[in-house]
Amino acid sequence: MDIRVASTESEIEDCFPALHELRPHLSEHEFVARVQHQMKSHGYVLVYIASHNQIVAAAGYRVAEFLAWGRIFYVDDLISRSAFRKRGYGGMLLDWLLEKAKELSCDQFHLDSGVIRHDAHRLYLSRKLQISSHHFSKELGKSVV
Repeated sequence: MDIRVASTESEIEDCFPALHELRPHLSEHEFVARVQHQMKSHGYVLVYIASHNQIVAAAGYRVAEFLAWGRIFYVDDLISRSAFRKRGYGGMLLDWLLEKAKELSCDQFHLDSGVIRHDAHRLYLSRKLQISSHHFSKELGKSVV
Protein backbone atom coordinates (compact mmCIF):
# COMPACT_ATOMS: atom_id res chain seq x y z
CA MET A 1 0.00 0.00 0.00
CA ASP A 2 1.42 3.36 -1.03
CA ILE A 3 1.47 6.59 0.90
CA ARG A 4 0.63 9.43 -1.45
CA VAL A 5 0.86 13.21 -1.27
CA ALA A 6 -2.41 15.10 -1.72
CA SER A 7 -1.43 17.84 -4.15
CA THR A 8 -4.64 18.60 -6.05
CA GLU A 9 -7.82 20.15 -4.70
CA SER A 10 -9.63 16.90 -5.47
CA GLU A 11 -7.14 14.85 -3.44
CA ILE A 12 -7.42 17.30 -0.54
CA GLU A 13 -11.22 17.01 -0.68
CA ASP A 14 -10.90 13.21 -0.68
CA CYS A 15 -8.95 13.43 2.60
CA PHE A 16 -11.69 15.43 4.32
CA PRO A 17 -13.69 12.47 5.76
CA ALA A 18 -10.58 11.18 7.53
CA LEU A 19 -9.42 14.56 8.82
CA HIS A 20 -12.98 15.50 9.79
CA GLU A 21 -12.86 12.75 12.43
CA LEU A 22 -9.89 14.57 13.97
CA ARG A 23 -11.03 18.14 13.22
CA PRO A 24 -14.87 18.00 13.39
CA HIS A 25 -15.15 21.79 13.75
CA LEU A 26 -14.11 22.29 10.10
CA SER A 27 -16.50 22.24 7.17
CA GLU A 28 -15.20 20.66 3.97
CA HIS A 29 -14.86 24.09 2.33
CA GLU A 30 -12.94 25.51 5.31
CA PHE A 31 -10.75 22.38 5.48
CA VAL A 32 -9.73 22.63 1.82
CA ALA A 33 -9.07 26.38 2.11
CA ARG A 34 -6.95 25.95 5.25
CA VAL A 35 -4.94 23.08 3.79
CA GLN A 36 -4.25 25.03 0.59
CA HIS A 37 -3.24 28.12 2.58
CA GLN A 38 -0.96 26.13 4.88
CA MET A 39 0.62 24.40 1.89
CA LYS A 40 1.42 27.72 0.21
CA SER A 41 2.39 29.70 3.29
CA HIS A 42 3.84 27.17 5.72
CA GLY A 43 5.05 24.15 3.75
CA TYR A 44 2.29 21.87 5.03
CA VAL A 45 2.19 18.49 3.30
CA LEU A 46 -0.91 16.26 3.39
CA VAL A 47 -0.34 12.54 2.83
CA TYR A 48 -2.77 9.65 2.79
CA ILE A 49 -3.29 5.91 2.43
CA ALA A 50 -6.10 4.70 0.18
CA SER A 51 -7.62 1.22 0.15
CA HIS A 52 -10.35 0.21 -2.30
CA ASN A 53 -10.75 3.83 -3.45
CA GLN A 54 -11.28 5.16 0.08
CA ILE A 55 -8.92 7.25 2.17
CA VAL A 56 -8.34 5.12 5.28
CA ALA A 57 -5.68 7.25 7.00
CA ALA A 58 -4.11 10.66 6.55
CA ALA A 59 -1.46 12.89 8.06
CA GLY A 60 -0.28 16.45 7.68
CA TYR A 61 3.20 17.67 8.48
CA ARG A 62 5.62 20.56 8.06
CA VAL A 63 9.28 21.24 8.70
CA ALA A 64 10.07 24.18 10.99
CA GLU A 65 13.03 25.60 12.88
CA PHE A 66 13.06 26.58 16.54
CA LEU A 67 15.73 27.92 18.88
CA ALA A 68 14.88 25.16 21.36
CA TRP A 69 15.05 22.16 19.03
CA GLY A 70 16.66 23.16 15.75
CA ARG A 71 15.14 21.77 12.56
CA ILE A 72 12.05 19.74 13.45
CA PHE A 73 9.54 17.63 11.61
CA TYR A 74 6.15 18.55 13.08
CA VAL A 75 3.10 16.35 12.55
CA ASP A 76 0.01 18.57 12.65
CA ASP A 77 -2.50 15.81 11.99
CA LEU A 78 -2.45 12.01 12.06
CA ILE A 79 -5.61 9.93 11.84
CA SER A 80 -6.83 6.51 10.84
CA ARG A 81 -10.55 6.55 10.06
CA SER A 82 -12.49 4.90 12.86
CA ALA A 83 -13.95 2.27 10.50
CA PHE A 84 -10.42 1.18 9.53
CA ARG A 85 -8.57 1.21 12.86
CA LYS A 86 -6.57 -1.73 14.17
CA ARG A 87 -5.39 -2.59 10.65
CA GLY A 88 -1.95 -1.03 10.89
CA TYR A 89 -2.62 2.10 8.81
CA GLY A 90 -1.71 4.52 11.61
CA GLY A 91 1.53 2.67 12.29
CA MET A 92 2.34 2.58 8.59
CA LEU A 93 1.85 6.35 8.33
CA LEU A 94 3.83 7.04 11.50
CA ASP A 95 6.73 4.89 10.29
CA TRP A 96 6.68 6.71 6.93
CA LEU A 97 6.64 10.09 8.69
CA LEU A 98 9.60 9.12 10.89
CA GLU A 99 11.58 8.06 7.82
CA LYS A 100 10.61 11.25 5.97
CA ALA A 101 11.90 13.31 8.92
CA LYS A 102 15.28 11.57 8.65
CA GLU A 103 15.29 12.01 4.86
CA LEU A 104 14.71 15.75 5.34
CA SER A 105 17.63 15.97 7.81
CA CYS A 106 15.48 17.01 10.75
CA ASP A 107 17.00 17.07 14.23
CA GLN A 108 13.78 16.06 15.99
CA PHE A 109 10.29 14.69 15.36
CA HIS A 110 7.36 16.35 17.16
CA LEU A 111 3.62 15.91 17.42
CA ASP A 112 0.91 16.86 19.88
CA SER A 113 -1.85 14.47 20.86
CA GLY A 114 -5.09 15.06 22.71
CA VAL A 115 -4.97 13.80 26.30
CA ILE A 116 -7.83 11.33 25.77
CA ARG A 117 -6.41 9.70 22.61
CA HIS A 118 -5.07 6.64 24.45
CA ASP A 119 -4.86 4.37 21.39
CA ALA A 120 -2.76 7.00 19.62
CA HIS A 121 -0.52 7.33 22.68
CA ARG A 122 0.11 3.57 22.68
CA LEU A 123 1.12 3.77 19.02
CA TYR A 124 3.49 6.70 19.64
CA LEU A 125 5.09 5.05 22.65
CA SER A 126 5.53 1.80 20.69
CA ARG A 127 7.65 3.81 18.22
CA LYS A 128 9.80 5.17 21.07
CA LEU A 129 8.35 8.69 21.00
CA GLN A 130 8.70 10.34 24.40
CA ILE A 131 6.29 12.52 26.31
CA SER A 132 8.60 15.51 26.51
CA SER A 133 6.40 18.48 27.37
CA HIS A 134 2.96 19.79 28.17
CA HIS A 135 1.28 21.91 25.53
CA PHE A 136 -0.69 24.88 26.88
CA SER A 137 -3.14 26.88 24.80
CA LYS A 138 -5.71 29.64 25.03
CA GLU A 139 -8.18 30.82 22.42
CA LEU A 140 -7.74 34.45 21.41
CA GLY A 141 -10.07 36.84 19.66
CA LYS A 142 -13.23 35.44 21.18
CA SER A 143 -14.99 36.38 24.40
CA VAL A 144 -12.59 34.34 26.49
CA VAL A 145 -11.56 35.48 29.93
